Amino acid sequence: MKKLTSLSFAAALAFGGLALADGTAAQAQQKFFTIGTGGVTGVYYPAGGAICRLVNADRKTHGLRCSVESTGGSIYNINAIAQGEMEIGVAQSDWQYHSYNGSGGPFEGKPIKQIRAMFSLHPEPFTVLARKDSGIKTFDDMKGKRVNVGNPGSGQRATMDVVLKAKGWTTADFSLASELKPAEQSQALCDNKVDAIIYTVGHPNGSIQEATTSCETVLVNVDGPAIDKLLAENPYYSKATIPGGMYTGNPNDVTTFGVGATVVTSATVSEDVVYQTVKAVFENFEDFKKLHPAFGVLDKKGMTMNALSAPLHDGAAKYYREAGLM
Repeated sequence: MKKLTSLSFAAALAFGGLALADGTAAQAQQKFFTIGTGGVTGVYYPAGGAICRLVNADRKTHGLRCSVESTGGSIYNINAIAQGEMEIGVAQSDWQYHSYNGSGGPFEGKPIKQIRAMFSLHPEPFTVLARKDSGIKTFDDMKGKRVNVGNPGSGQRATMDVVLKAKGWTTADFSLASELKPAEQSQALCDNKVDAIIYTVGHPNGSIQEATTSCETVLVNVDGPAIDKLLAENPYYSKATIPGGMYTGNPNDVTTFGVGATVVTSATVSEDVVYQTVKAVFENFEDFKKLHPAFGVLDKKGMTMNALSAPLHDGAAKYYREAGLM
């Protein structure tokens, strides 16, 4: 009996070892990749999470495992992709354009030619929200006020810099130019630490909802000759409207301009990773659209073309051809 028990124990150990080796081998065969997004209160983070959930749902078939990372935003993501620190990122359409062409902001004269487009997401209006008691009714009223201009490395900060340049302003035209992250700025507005905040974001947005329900605030029109000129000279910008009634205390439509959120990668990222990621989104499209209210306006054909300026990655192009989308 003792001998049988010993043999059984040895067999169990052997079986367990084989199972462990099997599991380790399976894990070794999995390919891990990361999607860089933005602050947790914006749309980029849930967008990345939604993409990863769809990819990971079929990981036993394709062997890919996707993880989402909260980051500083568009410019951080593009630089991290270029440096091989992450495989995929969400970025504003203007910074996709500038990074590939070396034509603006931190990319001036420094094109990143390996940047590749995958698909576009939702429109992102340039949004200005001010305290009602600040007296700010137009963008020009912000001169001499306390304004959160956004954190360095974010697309919203870079877009704010573009707007200031178009108007012939600098941050010195504000009495305070704070650099808070999106997750911090609504609280600062309602605590009367700043008079206005800016955000390039899809709507409805949790951070803007937080501010409009916690204190009296007004959305501000961003228009006029300087903005019209900016739109005429830059094809990646377009007029945008934030619908009235979307946020508490703001019953009227607000006129501004905007960009599009896009998903980008590098030419060095494998065709399989990009193909499977695009496939996961487009073949579960109705589920994807339900994952955030900002996705409700999306259509497949538009996502393959709108706001994309860098060349399509081969993996994305392969799927679009198979699906009859190009």
